[in-house]
Amino acid sequence: MTNIILCGGSGTRLWPMSRSLMPKQFNKLFDNKSLFQLTVERNAKVCSKDFIISNAEQYFIAKDQLDELSKTNNKYLLEPIGRNTAPAIALACMALDKDEFVLVTPSDHLIKNEEAYAKVISRAMKLAQEDTLVTFGIKPTFAETGFGYIEAQGEDVTAFHEKPNSETATAYLIAGNYYWNSGMFCFKAGVFLEELKKYSPAIYDTCQLALENANTDGMIRIKHEDMLNIPDDSIDYAVMEKSKKVKVVPSDIDWSDVGSFDALYDELAQDADGNTKNNKHIAIDSKNNLIVGEERVIATVDVEDLIIIDTGDALLVSKKGSSQKVKKVVQKLKEQNSHLPNIHLTAHRPWGTYSILEDTPGYKIKRIIVNPGKRLSLQKHYHRNEHWIVVSGTATVTVGEETKIIRPNESTYIKMGEVHRLANDGVIPVVLIEAQVGEYTGEDDIVRLEDDFKRN
Repeated sequence: MTNIILCGGSGTRLWPMSRSLMPKQFNKLFDNKSLFQLTVERNAKVCSKDFIISNAEQYFIAKDQLDELSKTNNKYLLEPIGRNTAPAIALACMALDKDEFVLVTPSDHLIKNEEAYAKVISRAMKLAQEDTLVTFGIKPTFAETGFGYIEAQGEDVTAFHEKPNSETATAYLIAGNYYWNSGMFCFKAGVFLEELKKYSPAIYDTCQLALENANTDGMIRIKHEDMLNIPDDSIDYAVMEKSKKVKVVPSDIDWSDVGSFDALYDELAQDADGNTKNNKHIAIDSKNNLIVGEERVIATVDVEDLIIIDTGDALLVSKKGSSQKVKKVVQKLKEQNSHLPNIHLTAHRPWGTYSILEDTPGYKIKRIIVNPGKRLSLQKHYHRNEHWIVVSGTATVTVGEETKIIRPNESTYIKMGEVHRLANDGVIPVVLIEAQVGEYTGEDDIVRLEDDFKRN
């Protein structure tokens, strides 16, 4: 069985911890492991192969985290833009044998009862062998208004329901035959595609064309124009709500989608006063607070039931119970054309990371780390000059027609418009300080002439 892992989504409800280029599934919050890594480890016990469906910008983060788990030979499909779950799953299934069993899972859910999880997967496999489309319904523990619901009689699905109001959610809880929609599925690839072709032929046809036109150099890269032509729709709307072959496995597996800071608080270790454990937190008569921040000391005095998230470039303070409103903050930032919804001070790249140390009109200072054997694109800039000072490691620097070695405490200068490249041919990371000077120092002032990672 193949685990199709959906890595899309930007996790706006967990901003500023989660950004579009570093969403919640890749944040290491649980014993220095991410939700993505926990998903991979959990499903490795029931699946023999992984098929990662990722945004092109996030693929290398997934790859690095899989390397940390010594998981190699994984299959990847990269989407230039997201078109929801139905196209993502369709493209993956089209790239597999039609008789392959697949377990479709989000990458950002937490499941703590793995013994019960193995049992529901086993039951789903038996149902999938009968050519059904199996979904997993989470037994509700309270009247949640933030999830869709599945109505069922035994394992037969009778209806899917949108997110209810409080009164309706309470009625669902009392009825006992309504389940939270987990967004997890199990079926044969071919059975799903047959139902997709029957009920959403436009998605089927455009996905098939996109896959035929895709680049397949070690991974499947869908072209932007082909992805744009695929209708945007969820698997629920496109197939599950229309198909007559749907079954549900009621699941009591200690599940959480970790979809808000209130949900995250419930999953993190807490001290005797109910504050989440954090070595940077000094609490004076403070109780029941969620504190996330690793860069600065966070001191709280006489406060209770707060959410405090400090990421260096943004600080969120909220009452517990109100964290669903965080997405409104993200919306306002987007209206202001702020970069804060997209990227952290430390950004992950296929070659390593960079951290912004200072960003002021006229200049920007970064710390750049290039991993062994990696190199940046061959590039140039129209609006800035750059100074590089190597702190550790040995950098191979190309400027114009000249390539030279730069060692610790040595530097080089790149004029505006000059073609250049930074590489690490050594066995330890290269760390350098970059000073950019110019009237514009935005990240979009990069013209890539050649790139190992095939970025535009």
